Amino acid sequence: MNGKRILVLCPYPEGVAAGQRLKFEQYYDDWRAAGHTVTVAPFMDMALWRVLYEPGHLPAKLLGMAKGYLRRLCQLRQVSQHDLIFVHMWITPLGGTMAERLVMWLVRRGGGRFIYDVEDNIVSARPPAVGLLRRVAGPLVDRARKVRLLIAGADAVIVASPFLVEPYRAIARGPVHLIPPSLDTERIRPAAAPRHDGTVVIGWTGTFSSRIYLDLLADVFRRLSARVPFRLRVIGNFDYQLPGVDLEVVRWTAEREAEDLQGLDIGIYPLVDDEWSRGKAGLKIIQYQAAGLPCVASDVPLSRDQLREGETGFLVSSDDEWVDRLEQLVRDAGLRRAMGARGREDAVAGYSQAVIAGRYRQILG
Repeated sequence: MNGKRILVLCPYPEGVAAGQRLKFEQYYDDWRAAGHTVTVAPFMDMALWRVLYEPGHLPAKLLGMAKGYLRRLCQLRQVSQHDLIFVHMWITPLGGTMAERLVMWLVRRGGGRFIYDVEDNIVSARPPAVGLLRRVAGPLVDRARKVRLLIAGADAVIVASPFLVEPYRAIARGPVHLIPPSLDTERIRPAAAPRHDGTVVIGWTGTFSSRIYLDLLADVFRRLSARVPFRLRVIGNFDYQLPGVDLEVVRWTAEREAEDLQGLDIGIYPLVDDEWSRGKAGLKIIQYQAAGLPCVASDVPLSRDQLREGETGFLVSSDDEWVDRLEQLVRDAGLRRAMGARGREDAVAGYSQAVIAGRYRQILG
């Protein structure tokens, strides 16, 4: 393998965004070990990331965006100095496609290759409007135009959901590769010993932008509380309140991620069956399974693809089913252990770093 100079143009700083962290970020060392040099160029800095999904902070967000555009302008000068440009999602978040067109022109002029990594079904669906900045800016931005342009111009496209392969293949001029999210299954693993606290913990992990799906289960948790004792643990980057439910809110950190997952007994993945959700990659299910947890998930195509009904978890279609299945797992520790063990096997076999690393190496060439 000939060593390449790789420039990664991505939205977020390293180690914070699941869409980067559980996909390509974890393989930088592997790429370097193969003889490549890797330069990572995020649009945002940590100061913007810390307030991005927090309510308020509008001046800090606007300042962070302005700095991001200046930073990206400087980064574009590096494009012609690299053999391979790896772009995740977009070059700039707002406005038209000028920045994306400029990058592709620079790549072609320099004789390099352009690989585009995309998640979510941005081409045919709009993300939920969460947060003031997104609600205000969302109608002014046609992110789908950016994505279509990048897909059509890339030498290779990487998607994380099997439901995006064919729609994006119809747009792409190069091959479309399916590479699901993955993780270090030696780091994210089942707890070595049971917790001393006998309270069963039902857990959800995610960010502010996906809390709308957690909100769908508010009545479910209240009804379940009237049947069995349990604690709901929300691991994320936002505050959360749910009166009438034993609730614990934990701020996500990379350092505590494995430990926080090990503190759960059941993982949940609520979702709606729409065009946007069909582009998701099921990161949460993979994390729960790696940690040896049974998962209860909405019965949507993605969940059916990742969960084995009745073996590694339950697929549910109504509030009544959510309550019944969660109660069943809360009451039955043996069932939790058996499902969790089978889910762990699936995670190691299909989503571990050892399984996925070679797919990236093959695409890099």
